[in-house]
Amino acid sequence: MADSPSRAEIIDMLRQHVEAGCTDMLTEAPVNQFAASEIRLGLKSDSAPPRDNSQAQPTGPATTPLAIPQVPPETRIDTHNLAASADSLDDLRATMDHFDGCALKKTAKNTVFCDGVAGAKIMLIGEAPGQDEDRQGKPFVGRSGQLLDTMLAAIGITREENLYISNIVPWRPPGNRSPSIEEIVTCKPFIARHIALAKPDILLLVGNISNKTLLDTQTGITKLRGQWQSYEADGLKIPALPLLHPAYVLRRPETKADMWTDLCQLQKRLAS
Repeated sequence: MADSPSRAEIIDMLRQHVEAGCTDMLTEAPVNQFAASEIRLGLKSDSAPPRDNSQAQPTGPATTPLAIPQVPPETRIDTHNLAASADSLDDLRATMDHFDGCALKKTAKNTVFCDGVAGAKIMLIGEAPGQDEDRQGKPFVGRSGQLLDTMLAAIGITREENLYISNIVPWRPPGNRSPSIEEIVTCKPFIARHIALAKPDILLLVGNISNKTLLDTQTGITKLRGQWQSYEADGLKIPALPLLHPAYVLRRPETKADMWTDLCQLQKRLAS
């Protein structure tokens, strides 16, 4: 008789299922999770990106779920008008610093607004801050950020010289979970205004959430990666390159070659 799988093997197997897009155990009847999300939030499916499975998830012992403060409906603010009122990056940062319409801000240490060179030709947009980013108040400063810095530096791109970085969601979700649809929808006007004010020539969209949110697509990152897209909003039309999330590459080292291939596409574009 074959040996029973170890706990580590079972966890690895479950992780592979999650990365493949599985969210539930097998049931007697199919459940449309996208429709369920629309019913809960009253959203159209094209504005509701599903959970991003490329984001690194905690692998330690199971813990009691964190209590997440809720924002009462009467205090929720239409972020479209709020974001549009910002006339500069400094105005937008101040607006977001004073914004209390997202429950994530109540548990986050910092508003992770940006890093790098404002006005740079290239703007990179990630998903949401992790623990290191929340502590330092800057995007991509943990292990995945270090890998990203190393790979971009190999083609002459650094946050100290010619790169500007931000996130779809500026506040860390508790436990490093993926942002909810409602949280993404709340924060989307802020990143859209951020792009409009930063005026980059090229966007690098890292991970599922950034691509599905800004490109209004349901296509996963593993199919989108390395294929130039177009970000269109507020009268802008900016070339956008979808990239794998470095946290995903760290978990699956065999995908590093794909990341290099995609960065070569960027290098060719910059050289043309």
